[in-house]
Amino acid sequence: MNSKDAVLVTGAAGFVGSHLADRLLAEGYQVIGVDNLCTGRLCNLCHLEDHPRFRFLERDVTEPLSDEDLGGARLAWVMHFASPASPPKYLALPTETLRVNSEGTYHLLMLAKRLKASFFLASTSECYGDPSEHPQRETYNGNVSSVGPRAVYDEAKRFAEAMTSSFHRDQHVQTRIVRIFNTYGPRMDIKDGRVITNFISQCLGGRPMTIYGTGYQTRSFQYIDDLVEGIIRLMQQDHPGPVNLGSPIETTMLELARTVGELAGKETKLVFRPLPEDDPERRRPDITLARTILGWEPKVSLRDGLDKTIQYVREAGAAARIRHAQ
Repeated sequence: MNSKDAVLVTGAAGFVGSHLADRLLAEGYQVIGVDNLCTGRLCNLCHLEDHPRFRFLERDVTEPLSDEDLGGARLAWVMHFASPASPPKYLALPTETLRVNSEGTYHLLMLAKRLKASFFLASTSECYGDPSEHPQRETYNGNVSSVGPRAVYDEAKRFAEAMTSSFHRDQHVQTRIVRIFNTYGPRMDIKDGRVITNFISQCLGGRPMTIYGTGYQTRSFQYIDDLVEGIIRLMQQDHPGPVNLGSPIETTMLELARTVGELAGKETKLVFRPLPEDDPERRRPDITLARTILGWEPKVSLRDGLDKTIQYVREAGAAARIRHAQ
């Protein structure tokens, strides 16, 4: 890496994007963060406001970025992390979700090709849909409805993978694809509707935790620091992907609720609601490929990560109350 190299990170004001920006700056890169703030939050980047190697652009990447936008920076990487990612967010923004993963991916791949930069796509475990193979390997093609409500995200990401793979094969763009499994940690939007933020905010607020379905459906949760480490390692390997990054340890929703209640020091109260349409029953990555080519696997335990996240939610809630009082 040359000290003058820059990385363009779309979705930089989001949960994952902001942590990635921090790590890239720590690695010595210049970082140009791009976000249209439809789900991203500037508070995730406020600590970088005066950083000499960070610049923020409020832009929608469904429109091409200009040379003027880039300010003459020499891009080493275009990293596409922009997209609504939680079900309540992408169901509220269906067209925007489809466009940022289709038109946005195309424009950014064209930018990478023109500037001879490498391209990194943040894809998702949702590409596997409600899987009939368990755990899910990268070679599994998935069980996804193209017309169900979650298709606006699932199929958008599958299209983005296809576009990225096409540019790798036919346009000779160096690419990487990571399939991200459930990730959590500080800077998550407390109101984003994901299960961990739901459970923590409900528990700390003294409200029953909402369980959809029986509570025996599973997810595999990785802490944000582990995900970012895997992303950095994939950047350093000549492997186009896709590569699964996630925890191989399955947790049921009932187990998760009990753990959150225990760590928060609150009595676990539950209320049950119907399972949403197309919601996967099981989700766990096979991370053999990541272990083999990256030497990577998650290090942060669920309890330790949840403890840090609960503390973040407590502090965010206290800060919000202070702002409201003022």
